[in-house]
Amino acid sequence: MADQRRPSRSSGGPNNPRKPSRGKDSGAPKTRPDPRSGNKSSGSERPRGSSSEQTPRGSSSSERPRSSTSSDSNKRPPRTPGDRAYSDRQSGARAGSDRRTGDRPGTDRGGAYRSDRPDRSDRPERLWPDLPDDITGDELDEEVFLGDLRGLSAENARWVARHLVMVARCFDDNPDLAWEHAQAAVRRAGRIAVVRETAGLAAYRAGHFARALTELRAARRMSGSQDQLPIMADCERGLGRPEKALEIAGSTVANSLNQAGRIEMRIVAAGARADLAQLDAALVTLQCPELSQDDQQWGPRLRYAYADTLEALGRPDEAATWFAKASLVDVDGQTDAEERLVLLGVSLDAETISDDEVIFMDLED
Repeated sequence: MADQRRPSRSSGGPNNPRKPSRGKDSGAPKTRPDPRSGNKSSGSERPRGSSSEQTPRGSSSSERPRSSTSSDSNKRPPRTPGDRAYSDRQSGARAGSDRRTGDRPGTDRGGAYRSDRPDRSDRPERLWPDLPDDITGDELDEEVFLGDLRGLSAENARWVARHLVMVARCFDDNPDLAWEHAQAAVRRAGRIAVVRETAGLAAYRAGHFARALTELRAARRMSGSQDQLPIMADCERGLGRPEKALEIAGSTVANSLNQAGRIEMRIVAAGARADLAQLDAALVTLQCPELSQDDQQWGPRLRYAYADTLEALGRPDEAATWFAKASLVDVDGQTDAEERLVLLGVSLDAETISDDEVIFMDLED
């Protein structure tokens, strides 16, 4: 009878069994008793010829394999639940660990993790700007205080409201401090659209254009409002991306803005054209019927931008006229039109301000 051998099986221990092969040579079950010899499978490869009493060719009788009917003293003791595999008791713990010290792969001896990470326990906490005692939060618009902040606790809403009031108070005179107060409000009310919008405007005023974009985009996602789209386009200009600003100005979303928003977007688009050294295109962008309207909301900035572009084109007389017109409607001091007139050597009088209508021109002119 030809010799037969069972497929070998590694003794990886009870916690690391090797999956049986499903190929053609998977052979007989690994743990099933051998009906021919009466021995139990030991889990390792059986010697060649162990299932036959014939002596291998070239070997003496003393080299004959042991009979399957050996004494009980040579048998392994029966395993009980929870015991380690016999190979584990012979070779010790699994590779990669030290059971005496509790080491694990990738750790220092003794089981302690490496201390290669920087210690941040001594990192100072963020200190927010102080709040004056005379600021109570009641100065904030009632619609914001009782509406937008109503989801906060009473104490937290009061704290956020006071910081928002300080943003408005410092916005023009101390924009950096206003930005600090805005960040404090975002710290405790970062999921409220009006807070993120205020922070975006404060960052824009302080010259932090990347942070302004982040805050304004977050506010737009929360509220769905596109009102601050011109500011976002101007932030792209501040980051040196006038092409991106023009892309926003020409989007379909920009066309859905109200009149004030469209005027602001027109001013931003003209500035982007000027950044690209396209001054003629910038002047044409600013030519619109609203340029002749004495509106105090957008009139000062629109006329100021138009005058500034004329001066850049080498037309100082016309620029002086429009600087004067900008100063006429700039009752809140939004621009420095009067200072620009002084630099041009022109005094603000009735002769400087003419009632001529705007002469629209094409780029070809």
